[in-house]
Amino acid sequence: MSVEPVRRAMILGSILLAAAAAPLRADPGGAVADSGTATLWVYPLIKGHGGVHPRPDLPARMTPDADYKVIVDVTHGDADHAKVSGSLERLARLVNLMAYAGIPRERVHIAAVIENEAGDAALSNAAYRKRFRMDNPNLELLRELKQSGVELMVCSQALAENGLQDGDIAPDVEITLSALTDFAVYGARGYSYLQL
Repeated sequence: MSVEPVRRAMILGSILLAAAAAPLRADPGGAVADSGTATLWVYPLIKGHGGVHPRPDLPARMTPDADYKVIVDVTHGDADHAKVSGSLERLARLVNLMAYAGIPRERVHIAAVIENEAGDAALSNAAYRKRFRMDNPNLELLRELKQSGVELMVCSQALAENGLQDGDIAPDVEITLSALTDFAVYGARGYSYLQL
């Protein structure tokens, strides 16, 4: 592997780790109460989800002439099934960070495999209602992620293990053979791995 892809992966990883540490209690109006103070959050591409705290005093360290390829392993679920998945919020933040940094959409390649505890977020509304007796709060965000260019996938092996059918999955999510092979395929295509 050459030095340039490794350098890009390290820079991207640093940006994502810093962003993931920030609070995710986004208010679609743009401001959030954080420890008694108002903090501004912006939503450059996905409105109301995955807010980015503007820091014009800090360099984005991303260049608009580079291609950014990330395969995201969305694994963490949430105990509160009435709320949007925190992992999907962080995925939206990744998309918004790229937009905030001025990276053209055609240079951002994000594929996300939704699996393990996060798999419930990929359920259709009917399947979610059957399982949790409430509507799936993640469907709008899944739709916005897909419209923003994120390739959303769910592992068919996990579906089989959980007794789910293809029709139980939200229409914006593609069913793939397995998460294990997805990571190998995208890794071979030069995608950096990130787990949320």
